[in-house]
Amino acid sequence: MSWVSEESPLTPHAAPPWLKPLLDNTDQVKRAYRRRVPPEMLAMAMTAGAIPGAGRDAAVLVLFSGSPQAGADGAPEDVDLLVTVRATTLRHHAGQAAFPGGAADPGDFTPVHTALREANEETGIDTGRLHPVATLERLFIPPSGFHVVPVLAYSPDPGPVAVVDEAETAIVARVPLRAFINPKNRIMVYRKENTRRFAGPAFLLHEMLVWGFTGQVISAMLDVAGWAQPWNTEDVRELDEAMALVGHDAGYGEAQP
Repeated sequence: MSWVSEESPLTPHAAPPWLKPLLDNTDQVKRAYRRRVPPEMLAMAMTAGAIPGAGRDAAVLVLFSGSPQAGADGAPEDVDLLVTVRATTLRHHAGQAAFPGGAADPGDFTPVHTALREANEETGIDTGRLHPVATLERLFIPPSGFHVVPVLAYSPDPGPVAVVDEAETAIVARVPLRAFINPKNRIMVYRKENTRRFAGPAFLLHEMLVWGFTGQVISAMLDVAGWAQPWNTEDVRELDEAMALVGHDAGYGEAQP
């Protein structure tokens, strides 16, 4: 399935000043994303992504919520990101944290339509409260075979969110942005079948481990927006070991200056 148009309906003027450092540099996110992808995996993704007809179109919603009143020097403490955890019974990516999103349907005209529809289906969010402000360059994900377009959106108050279908989603959470910024919550993760050289950035929180594609995108956005703080990239954990730490001595952490 391909979208009718790549020209998505966007309202960048609706973004608050603190989001401007990210919006002004969206063209750098893909480069920052690739900087932390192991060379072998990046080469595989670029080769497969260049094959005509390879993969399906998909979009995810990257929703920032919080006060619009903070200055441009940094995000206010109440800002959060909408994140889900997939059900453990799913065939693919079971138990993995992710942005709401999925494959394009025939009725989706743009990536924005796909991202909003999927977010509503997964979390029950009122998409009328959301302001899509930008789209990032599409990224090819070899394990799933999707060409994924992250859609950035903002809402001062998105309203209630919850698990809609327990067969698909285990957790829906608005995670404080400060939890991702906090260096104490950051580690590197690799899968057992790979080696430490394939490790990527991850975030160990009290109810989820955010790693893989979602962790890479969040890490890249923090870098590009200037929100990232120095963290220990030498703390490398195998995925099962890291998952075992979820809920144990891990939390959202204190707000960082």
